Amino acid sequence: MYRYALKVEYNGAPFHGWQRQNDVPSVQGVIEAALAKVEPRVHNIAAAGRTDAGVHALAQVAHCDMERDWKPFRLSEALNYHMKPHPVAIVACAPVSEEFHARFSALERRYLFRVLVRRAPATHQAGLVWQVKKPLDLDAMRAAAKHLIGKHDFTTFRSTICQSVSPIKTIDRLDMVEVETIAGLEVHFDVRARSFLHNQVRSFVGTLERVGAGSLNPDDVKKMREARDRQACGPVSPPHGLYLAHVAYPVDPFEA
Repeated sequence: MYRYALKVEYNGAPFHGWQRQNDVPSVQGVIEAALAKVEPRVHNIAAAGRTDAGVHALAQVAHCDMERDWKPFRLSEALNYHMKPHPVAIVACAPVSEEFHARFSALERRYLFRVLVRRAPATHQAGLVWQVKKPLDLDAMRAAAKHLIGKHDFTTFRSTICQSVSPIKTIDRLDMVEVETIAGLEVHFDVRARSFLHNQVRSFVGTLERVGAGSLNPDDVKKMREARDRQACGPVSPPHGLYLAHVAYPVDPFEA
């Protein structure tokens, strides 16, 4: 068998998340169906992260095992052809060793969350950003974010259906920048960690947005984290502003 790493881009709107499920569309299901077209058999691929329903990806990483020794370009072209018209694309493909695992070999996952700040309804960006109408205080949000960086018990910011063994995670980076776009001002959240709890990033963003809007102060976020109680969490942001933006490995399989 020959193993290949796939860098996958997708719009999550039509899907019930990454993971294959019965009777509902999933990104994994679309890719595995395309693999079955090029090598007719059952395929079971693994990914770096199982994004939720409505969440997008700029650079999800998955791996597949093939019986044929494919040229990476030909494999990606074949998969992209068979995935039409689904909004999923293989943007890079590379041969890797059998020891490479898209999930377990990953050192860091990076998420981008986009918030569009404007009163007029989003048109071209609808479904791709979370829109808020009032300006956000980034200084207050950054002060609040300091309470979420580092190694902590994040029970407050964890979904009640999270399957992680422990609520303790280490957040390496949580920053916000303002970006001027044609559609208007966007606030981009950059969140990085080796791994995340279910709904952790969206819980962070929803809570920090309330700080930026003035409903919470930065020290409230520390109290929320220390409560270790899901009921203490702020509102969870919608999924459509969230993107899996990058996955880091000891050696980048796509570098060549």
